[in-house]
Amino acid sequence: MAQMTMIQAITDAMRNELKNNEQVLVFGEDVGQNGGVFRATEGLQKEFGEDRVFDTPLAESGIGGLAIGLGLTGFRPVMEIQFFGFVFEVFDSVAAQMGRMRYRSGGVYTSPVTIRSPFGGGVKTPELHADSLEGLMYQTPGIKVVIPSTPYDAKGLLISAIRDNDPVVYLEHMKLYRSFRGEVPEEEYTIELGKADVKREGKDVSIITYGAMVHASLKAAEELEKEGISAEVIDLRTISPLDIETIMGSVEKTGRAIVVQEAQKQAGIGAFVVAEINDRAILHLEAPVLRVTAPDTVFPYASAEDVWIPDHRDIVDKAKKVYNF
Repeated sequence: MAQMTMIQAITDAMRNELKNNEQVLVFGEDVGQNGGVFRATEGLQKEFGEDRVFDTPLAESGIGGLAIGLGLTGFRPVMEIQFFGFVFEVFDSVAAQMGRMRYRSGGVYTSPVTIRSPFGGGVKTPELHADSLEGLMYQTPGIKVVIPSTPYDAKGLLISAIRDNDPVVYLEHMKLYRSFRGEVPEEEYTIELGKADVKREGKDVSIITYGAMVHASLKAAEELEKEGISAEVIDLRTISPLDIETIMGSVEKTGRAIVVQEAQKQAGIGAFVVAEINDRAILHLEAPVLRVTAPDTVFPYASAEDVWIPDHRDIVDKAKKVYNF
């Protein structure tokens, strides 16, 4: 096992697939010689050549159109949207074209495109760079949405995404890129898309979350343990499709749940998870399912980020509410 940051694990996954399959192509704004804004593709162009790892114009709609065409002709494009706040420029390609390709063609064609993009707050980026827009993708049929929280998950999920025959939006939280290291196998491995992971077992309350909020939730669980409350932390890893089985198994065990997301209350996927729990497990609940979210405002300027983004204290407060209901 090697000790890797998340960015290193992501790079390793792309290197693995570029080696394994000559049809894999990596492209986007500044991903070639510069290695991308966060150096996620650093060294890949030098290793695999400009025909396989290359820069594009600063035009997200063009990047999406190129990926669609390449996917239809047998390639496996890994396209990068430099920051996910720019997804609106390519939303037609992703939602109206890639997501419908298999259905539209009666299974004759697929769109095996992986859309990598950084997102998330806590690193003081400019406006439109940190927005959590995963809820838009969740509401778009035909697209899988992956959000890893650890280096180990990042590599295994990205390899699975690149090998998938349908479009996968693969979102990378910027705060997690280099904030810690984890054990990652140097050889290839995959993690099945659509499978959540129990990051911490507990019996009193289920904390269901994803992305950077997994780490805030684990910290909250440690605080709750000191007060005699045993919290189970579920990392969704893939938000579309949701792993309903794991969610329901946890809720039926604990009888209480909160859903945690960095996105605004009206955004993200928290409301969808709550609705699924109420539809399927309401008779197992001892308390209402509550949410920990950001406020329903636009993402603030950097000076207000720390106040706006939920933290472990917010999670502890909501967990206590459902526990003491």
